[in-house]
Amino acid sequence: MPRLSVILCLLAVPTLACAQTKSPAQLLLDQKVPIYLKAFNVTGVAIASIENGKIAWTAYYGDRVPGQPAMANTLYSLAFLTKPITAEVALRLAAAGKISLDEPIYPYWTDPDIADNSWNKLLTPRLCLSHQTGFPNWRYQTHDHLTFLCEPGRQTGYSGEGYDYLAHFLEQKTGQPFEQLAQQYVFDPIGMQDTSYTPQTWWNNRQAKPVESAPRTKWCAADLLRSTVTDYANFMLSVMRNDRISSELANERLRITRNLTSPEESIVLCESSSDPVHCHVSSGFGLGWNIVQVNDQRIVDHNGADADVKTFAFFIPAEGRGAVIFTNGPDVGHQLIDKILAIFYPNPVYAGTLW
Repeated sequence: MPRLSVILCLLAVPTLACAQTKSPAQLLLDQKVPIYLKAFNVTGVAIASIENGKIAWTAYYGDRVPGQPAMANTLYSLAFLTKPITAEVALRLAAAGKISLDEPIYPYWTDPDIADNSWNKLLTPRLCLSHQTGFPNWRYQTHDHLTFLCEPGRQTGYSGEGYDYLAHFLEQKTGQPFEQLAQQYVFDPIGMQDTSYTPQTWWNNRQAKPVESAPRTKWCAADLLRSTVTDYANFMLSVMRNDRISSELANERLRITRNLTSPEESIVLCESSSDPVHCHVSSGFGLGWNIVQVNDQRIVDHNGADADVKTFAFFIPAEGRGAVIFTNGPDVGHQLIDKILAIFYPNPVYAGTLW
């Protein structure tokens, strides 16, 4: 900062903040992102950087819709980044003694499609949160009829249906609408005033493309939640602080349920390491998040992918840092997100685990 600017800043009213010098990452993003948006056919992107356990900065590139720039209040469809928020609703209900993660769901909720299958009695909130329900991702993949692909608890299978199943249980067990539970246990305590599962009047003229052609009136616990990049970053900070849950639940949230990285895959991933001989990778779902362990470093992440939405968030608990990246545009192969992530966290071993 020039000397005159420093003097003027020191003389300014104390409540006024002086202009901050951009970090090298910000300067590089300013240079590269406009190019990436055109190269990868993405309309816009919002980014929040978390450093030292706080939001360090946010940035917005491109448009909310063509001709209208992305801004701090732009609402993005989060795609599958909805799931960690739904998981947090369940974890905070468990911490408050309203539910148990290991109680059977069937006394409160049974989907009519599987009412005649005794495996429905095996389902628990924990199995839903860790993608062990045995369900397909979506029932349209099984002819619009929810069915079990395997016995619950036997293997991992990513499932949005499992999260919706959990949310139905939460409603029936507590007697409260799901969105109301999210508001009471997550949105209000964190101060997330720009986040909701269902359309609100304040969505008007704030949504990034895509926008649903017909108004949606029912929540989806696994997809389509709307939020700003700042709200989601504040949500991640709350998760990092383990707000409103016990240390036991916090540990369970970030514990790999089933390692999905084979020894052979670990060897291949570690070829990118500076020390392949002493490198090891494991990965799998915790409760609401994907967990990647590269040697002694734990990285917590989740992605989101719909037809023309790609989102990504990650954090490193031990370092208090991470990032949130929302895009509106197809970003085929999440190339834009990969480029931005490489600026934030240039770890080729970790990059190889992304899906």
